[in-house]
Order: sequence, then C-alpha cells, then structure tokens
Amino acid sequence: MATTTPDTGVRGAPSGTGAGGTAETAPMTHRQIMEALSGLLLGMFVAILSSTIVSNALPQIITDLGGGQSAYTWVVTAALLAMTATTPLWGKLADLFSKKLLVQIALIVYVAGSIVAGLSQSTGMLIACRVVQGIGVGGLTALSQIILAAMISPRERGRYSGYLGATFAVATVGGPLLGGVITDTDWLGWRWCFYVGVPFAIIALLVLQKTLKLPVVKREVKVDWSGAFFISAAVSLLLVWVTFAGDKYDWMSWQTAAMVGGSVLLGAVFVLVESRASEPIIPLRLFRNRTITLASLASLFVGVAMFAGTVFFSQYFQLARNESPTMSGVLTIPMIAGLFVSSTVSGLIITKTGRWKAWLVSGGALATAGLGLLGTMRYDTPYWHLALYMAVLGLGLGMMMQNLVLCTQNQVAPSDLGAASSVVTFFRSLGGAVGVSALGAVMAHRVTDYVRDGLAELGPKAAGAMGQGGGSGAIPDMDALPAPIRTVMESAYGHGVADVFLYSAPFALIAFLVTLFIKEVALKSHGDSASKAESGKEKAAV
Repeated sequence: MATTTPDTGVRGAPSGTGAGGTAETAPMTHRQIMEALSGLLLGMFVAILSSTIVSNALPQIITDLGGGQSAYTWVVTAALLAMTATTPLWGKLADLFSKKLLVQIALIVYVAGSIVAGLSQSTGMLIACRVVQGIGVGGLTALSQIILAAMISPRERGRYSGYLGATFAVATVGGPLLGGVITDTDWLGWRWCFYVGVPFAIIALLVLQKTLKLPVVKREVKVDWSGAFFISAAVSLLLVWVTFAGDKYDWMSWQTAAMVGGSVLLGAVFVLVESRASEPIIPLRLFRNRTITLASLASLFVGVAMFAGTVFFSQYFQLARNESPTMSGVLTIPMIAGLFVSSTVSGLIITKTGRWKAWLVSGGALATAGLGLLGTMRYDTPYWHLALYMAVLGLGLGMMMQNLVLCTQNQVAPSDLGAASSVVTFFRSLGGAVGVSALGAVMAHRVTDYVRDGLAELGPKAAGAMGQGGGSGAIPDMDALPAPIRTVMESAYGHGVADVFLYSAPFALIAFLVTLFIKEVALKSHGDSASKAESGKEKAAV
C-alpha cells in the first residue's frame, strides 16, 4: 500500500533520516538539521508575522479604505478563521502527500494573498485576501511541526522545538512592533505591512527547495473532503457567532441559538463522517489516548491566553498610555524575551533529560500568574510593573506551546504524525480565534461602562460628551479631547484591557489543571523513521 522513494535524504545526510527511512542509517548532524530547518523557520516567521503585523496599522487601514468597526474586527478574524478551519486538512494531507510540496504550496498561497492584500482598494477585498493569507498560514504552522517530527527523534526534538517556539513567539509578539514602525514611516505606509514578508517568503521557498529533502511515501488513498467541509463549516459558524454577538445582537438571542445550534449540529455530522471515513481528517481513535486528548484541551485554553496578549497590548499602550504604534511594540519586548528564553531553554533541557511534564506544569502556573497580575494594571501603572508581568506571561506561554505538541507527537505512529500534530495546533488556533472575538466584545462593553461612569463623575456637561467618544464604539482621538475627558478615556481603556487579561486568567488556570493529569512518557530516542512495528508497540503501550 505504501512505498518510499529512495535516495532522498537531506542534503549532506544519509538518506534514511527522514520519515519513512530506515532505522539503521546514521542520524543527521546539528548543521544538517539547521540547514534543512532554515527555510522552514523563515517561512513560518513571515507567515505568523502576517497575523499580527496589522494590529497597530488597522486604525489607519480602515480609515483609508472607508470601513467601520465591523470591518476592523473582520480583518483580524478572517485570517484566524481560515487558519483554524484549514489546519486539520493540511495535517492530514501531510500524511498522504509530499510534505515538502505542501509547505511550498502554503508559501505560494501566502505570497499571493499578501501581494493582493497590499493592493486592496476596499475593506471587502482586504478581508478576502486575509482569508487567503490565513489558509497559507494554517499550512505553514501545521506543516512546520510535522516536518520537524519527520526529521528528528522525539528525544532530540525538544531542542529544535525550542527554536520553532522562539521563532513563533518573536513573530507573534514582534509583529505589532514592525507594523507600528512601518505605519509611522511616511515613505512606506500600511500597505508595506503586507508586502514586507513577500521577499522573505520567496527566499524561504528557494531555501526549502535546496535543503529540505524528505522521502515521499506514496499512498493511493482518498482525501476526506466531506470531513474537511463539515469541520470548516462548524468552526466558521462558531467564529461568526462570537464575532457579532454583543454587537449586532445580544449574547442571549435567537441568532445565538441558531448559530451555536448549527455549529453543534455541523460538529456532530463531522464526527459521524469521520467515524466512517477510511482516511479521516482527524482520526477519532487518537482521542482514545489520554495524553492527546488532554494536550488538545490544554492547547484550546492556552490559545486564549496567547492571542489575548498579542492583540490587546497594542490597544492598551496606544489608547491608555498614548504611545505611538512603534513604541507600543517596543514596550512589549519583555513578553518577547520571556517567550524566547523559555522556548529555547526548555527545549535544550528537555533534549538532555527526555522529561517535559515539569515544564508544562510550570508554564501553566506562570501563564496564570502573569495574566492575573496584568488584570490589576491601570492606565497609570508603573511600566516596570507591567514589564515584570509581561515577562512572567511570556515565560509561561513559551514553556507550554511547543511542548504540548511535543508530548503529543511522542504518542503516535508515523502514519498519524501529521494528523496528531495538527489537532493540537487546531485547538490552539480555535482558542485564540474565539478568545480574541469574545474578549474583544467584552472589552468594548467594559470600556463603554467605565467611560460612562467617569464622565458622570465629572458632571452633566462632561456626560454630554458621551456621544462623541465613549458611547459610539468608535476609537477616540485622544489628542483632540480636553484634559479631564482624555484622562477618563485613558482610564477606561486601561481598566477595560486589564479586565480582558483578568478574564483570560481562568482559561490559563484550566490549562494548568489539565496538564497535571497528563502522564509523562519519556521521549523516545529513535526517530519517526523507525519501523512501523516498533511504532505500533509504542502506540499500544500508551
């Protein structure tokens, strides 16, 4: 049923080091692995960058294109929706077709979406291009984990997962910084937020063509397109509901009942289809493994915390502390540093010891503490306090993100590697997408309440200014407001964003509690290229 194309090892390495090779060949050297990963890391960096680089540029983008608050939300949500919905499909395709070809296709899709997004003349066109970008990003985030696992044994994978996590962290949190610099530079402008990643993606494409050579397992199977449709439809309907609930209609309304009920129904149909498919997008049998189930659940809640930090910090610094787009990115450096350090260091130590659970548990505790501390901040909180809180959150997230994928990959046979890896990534993206939409709605509501209360304290004349800034849902121009009202608005946004972090803390706490029940299995020393018989024993032993 399956055959492996011979003599296709990584350049400079024995041919059997990739997935599907033989167990007898010598392992790849660190240099050979880094050469093979260089293009992959670069491609993933620019793809993830595209998800966050627009956050500081969005006010200017929406103003130039004549959009409203709904368009503002959808420019962010459309990319997250497409990334979340397509991740399981990319993962399953990786189990059936050439991983190298798939990651190149994902890069091409990303480049095409980025170029046209930069040429957008309307918000509708931009949102459509963001969907295309999201499809490419979904492929790159899923395939990067899968290709890493195809080349490196679980025991050694911790070290390189740290590099992957650090790249993901810097791109996720550094995007707003770069976007702010580009937006503040007169001779560039916001359109370069979409163009800037294109040349790097093309370079990544060329590097991958030269350095990444994985054996191709040829299998004559059918892609489960029905499963792909139903999971995409279920996730899309859920995210549409979360995006508009509390804005276009009440959380408790017939629209909510219809959309949530429809999403649950589509999810049930998906489960039915998957139970009967010969090659399901998400093999349901994977969830018989407690580690995979718990890791997926933890990833769902980690996603809420991770994306909340990257999206709402820019609003806090710009609106509550009156910083420029560039400075609002610079001020988040403590979180970037925490993510980078914990991802890299934990990966190196895990490689030496083979033990990973202590990092997961510690990461959950730190992420919960960081979010709880950030929930106490206000518009005038000393920055060194904020820097400490952000660093704690960054350290926690860095310990959890990649290690949840790592412990999952350690549980499955090579034939399920793509599907299992993408399941964890899917739940993390789903948590992030739902979290950003729901917490954004909560923040808007809380800010309105705080503005109303603050203006009421100033007296009837100040309360009359409510229609100009606080109650319309529009983002106010702080420089145009009188000093007392401006202080009220800054205080309202500072308190509103703090509430977002405070409401995120319980999700991180749930992720922490879930990791306590994950049973630690020492990382295997053999690669995924080991024999199927041995892989089957590992799977059955769990």
